[in-house]
Amino acid sequence: MQNTIGKTHWAIAEGYIPGKSTGPEPQMTSHETCCILNAGDKDAKVEITLYFEDKDPVGPYKVTVPAKRTSHVRFNDLKDPAPVPRDTDYASTIISDVPIVVQHTRLDSRQAENAIITTIAYSGNS
Repeated sequence: MQNTIGKTHWAIAEGYIPGKSTGPEPQMTSHETCCILNAGDKDAKVEITLYFEDKDPVGPYKVTVPAKRTSHVRFNDLKDPAPVPRDTDYASTIISDVPIVVQHTRLDSRQAENAIITTIAYSGNS
């Protein structure tokens, strides 16, 4: 029996997609990414919800991560139910029907001296 790694509820408290970029697209387009690892034997049905300072949450954005695979979901590419706004602070929750691991990455290429940050998302007791 294989041990399952991950949790089903995750949060990224910090989110922001700069409105401009420097460098070749799409590689150097400023973006937020939620990197999802599904090491289990069942496809993960994932829902992402965005939270804002001054308006109601938006979501869920639905993503499937196949069993024993990874998916790097660019928030820039999320369109349904609405595009993720640029130059706007937000936070997100990621809920899955099976355990997953979530990491958050941002590429900020507003100037030629690019910056990238990455951190593990927060997971509660689930």
